[in-house]
Amino acid sequence: ALLYSIMQPSKDKNTEKAEPFYRLSVPKKKTSSEIINEARNVLRTLRTRRPFTPTEDQRKLFGSGSSRPPQSRPPSVFSLHASSFDLAESRPVSGVRLSPLDHKPVLVTFAKDEDSSISLPKRPADDAEVRKLSSARARFFRRTSQGSFLSAKMVPPDQNEEKLDSEEPAMMNNLCRSNDNCLSEQRSYAPFNDESRQLICNERISRSEEEDSLKGTAGKFLFQLRGERSVLLEYGNMHLPHNLLPRYSIVQDETRINESEEEEIFWHIKILPILHELEKVEDNIENLCLACTKLYQALNEGNMLGKRFKRRSVLLKILYKLVDIDSDPLCLKLAKIILAMKVDGRHLLSACKLAFKICKNEKNDYIIQNDRLLDCLLEVLRTEDLQKNNEALLYCMGAIKFMSGNAVLRNEMVNKGAVEMLLQLMKQINKVKENDTYFSNLGHLLVQLTATLRNLADSPPARSQLVCNGAVSELCVALEQRTNDKDVCTYIVRIFSKLSSYSDFCAALADCSRCYVLFLALLNKHQKQQDLVIRIIFILGNLTEKNNQAREQFFKERGSVNTLISLFQAYHELDLNAQKWYHERGREEKNHPKHPSEAEDVLIKLIRVLANLSIHPSVGAALAAAHRIVELLITVLEYKSVDDCEELVINAATTINNLSYYKMKSSAVQDKKLHIAEMLLKLLMSNNMDGVVEAVRAFGNLSQYHEICDFIMQKKIYKFVIALLDAKNQDVCFSACGVLLNLTVDKNKGALLMEEGGIGKLVDCLQDFGPADWQLACLICKTLWNYSENITSVASCFGEDTNTLLVLLTSLLDEEVALDYSLDTDLRDYHKLYWEREFKPVAEKLLDRIQSHHSCLLAVTITPF
Repeated sequence: ALLYSIMQPSKDKNTEKAEPFYRLSVPKKKTSSEIINEARNVLRTLRTRRPFTPTEDQRKLFGSGSSRPPQSRPPSVFSLHASSFDLAESRPVSGVRLSPLDHKPVLVTFAKDEDSSISLPKRPADDAEVRKLSSARARFFRRTSQGSFLSAKMVPPDQNEEKLDSEEPAMMNNLCRSNDNCLSEQRSYAPFNDESRQLICNERISRSEEEDSLKGTAGKFLFQLRGERSVLLEYGNMHLPHNLLPRYSIVQDETRINESEEEEIFWHIKILPILHELEKVEDNIENLCLACTKLYQALNEGNMLGKRFKRRSVLLKILYKLVDIDSDPLCLKLAKIILAMKVDGRHLLSACKLAFKICKNEKNDYIIQNDRLLDCLLEVLRTEDLQKNNEALLYCMGAIKFMSGNAVLRNEMVNKGAVEMLLQLMKQINKVKENDTYFSNLGHLLVQLTATLRNLADSPPARSQLVCNGAVSELCVALEQRTNDKDVCTYIVRIFSKLSSYSDFCAALADCSRCYVLFLALLNKHQKQQDLVIRIIFILGNLTEKNNQAREQFFKERGSVNTLISLFQAYHELDLNAQKWYHERGREEKNHPKHPSEAEDVLIKLIRVLANLSIHPSVGAALAAAHRIVELLITVLEYKSVDDCEELVINAATTINNLSYYKMKSSAVQDKKLHIAEMLLKLLMSNNMDGVVEAVRAFGNLSQYHEICDFIMQKKIYKFVIALLDAKNQDVCFSACGVLLNLTVDKNKGALLMEEGGIGKLVDCLQDFGPADWQLACLICKTLWNYSENITSVASCFGEDTNTLLVLLTSLLDEEVALDYSLDTDLRDYHKLYWEREFKPVAEKLLDRIQSHHSCLLAVTITPF
């Protein structure tokens, strides 16, 4: 079974292919083709899988793994009704209230009756009575607001009318208009029967800060209550302070100012019919959605979107009432129109919550794709004040985060410049310092923002934009400021984890010198947070995989090695305890998880960092002298089998192999080389082909010590190594040749090649792989050179393989035969370089030796004739 497994090709892994131990001389100047050869170096880096992030079952503002306690974070679930847009709730309460009327208003049939007056009662003496009356007044207006859409709302507002979404008191400037004009205009907006009356308050208001009493001259107001009819109400002489004006919908009795005739005509012809249509089809969702679509198109056509539209408040009141209809498609239409009207304050928050509620349902992604809600939400992010509307921006950003989980919407975001917009928003958030009152609330917003960036990082154009727009710097600033916020840290680390797998972003991150300090600080602070730790370790592994400067810079950071050792010990103990738990219950085979556990996954990626760091000469030498690191690596090989966790064991063997390269008195590997050899023998005897090759590679470096060579001979390991030459795999043959080369240095051990048929297998390898792999061909020739050093007879040394070897060497030394000139220029130069510098000198010497002894043999044979 073992030999069968050796003959099979190695399984496709996410790690790099197993590489031999033997260091070959390489030119100082690298060509592009030589990069391919880096896999053949004695020291090699490791790759591993990116940590897996499961998709949330449900869309939430904060995920199930959030560190924020529920009571201290904004809710993901809330009720939203028309009352959420209520004017009274969205406006701050003034400090003074009007005294209520203690009599019924006089109803006058005709507008010309202007002489009757009504006296007002005195102000109540105590504040409690004022509050009681104010509550009653609020209830009155709520009751009168339950009429139809248009009967109470089609009164054309003035440009100075109080706005729904404004927090400031209304400014009443133009209050004179003929009653006849008002009545005739009212009829054009809201039909009423002959018995209907209009409530008209004839009053012209003037203010005076010096007067405390209520004075005034008779004037006229046109009030239309939200009830079934309108009546004419006359007030007596009075003076009302400006901030005490009743909050009715007021039609000013004066010709509108700054309102073009075109807008007036457009309103009557295009908008009003749609509003009447909304009232007629109240129970038909499909028709309501169609009417809302027509309304948005009409408003856009008439340039009526935004705050400058004069009848904006009337229109919004109608839309707010439709929110109570439980329909996501309808609410999507409403949210788009309301946001396009540039509402602010409480209304902006409610509109963003409405959009959030729609996007929260993944089933709505399709209808969102066919609408332009994304444009409205991006506009909110671009224009709204960060501190004033941070809660509204939170739900707006949450809705965008949900959208970014959909591939179609994600691409649309990237195409519309969302990446740059989000980075600009992050830059604003980063300017708010920890002692600021908004710092904590903006942390909630930052969670949504970074979660969105993480989703966008799946798009190649977005990755390019993140690099070009300096995302690394801003993310590091946020990481530094929010070290105590685990949610923010986790999402930023997830972004780095995903993007550091790409060379351009990884290079940009490696150039950010403070990232190493930040990562170490997070590892020390959140050592027990496996999801955070494993991603930081993965990022460090990516940074140190190809960048020698990153290896050195990380190693030089204070406490870097101690931090890695501390993590190694902590997660090794967790894994050891889990292993004991399974052994105690006899569940090793059936119930033991085949995939790496959380502790194992951390160890896999942590050992990878050590292996990558060891590539740097000075760093590798320091790590080889770190006894605690070497002890932990050996411990992994002791208690873990390759069947338990293949990647962990192989990574540990690879790291030991890298560290064994450094020969020095202080080397911990050298001190424990025999114990390491015993652990490698266990790996060598496994049925895992990758584990076998890794063990052979490690024996390649260790076999430079005489004690290890004796161990190999004593344990008959050389027989197994010779058997590997039949694997028909270049890397396997290369590793086996390395061990045999070191063994043949000892003249007393040379005979082992002939004993196990090794000569014939080496010749076969040279014939099979020589023209395609001059490094392997050179190694085979070096092994045969060592073996034949004390040659006395060609027949006794090479046996029946002599002639094959002679012909093969002669052919391979012929440049025209050996080199394939049909290859591209770089690859041909690469082959020629190693053919000339590595293979040719050794092969020529070996050929001369064989030919000289072969000629002597021929001369002795011919003499008798």
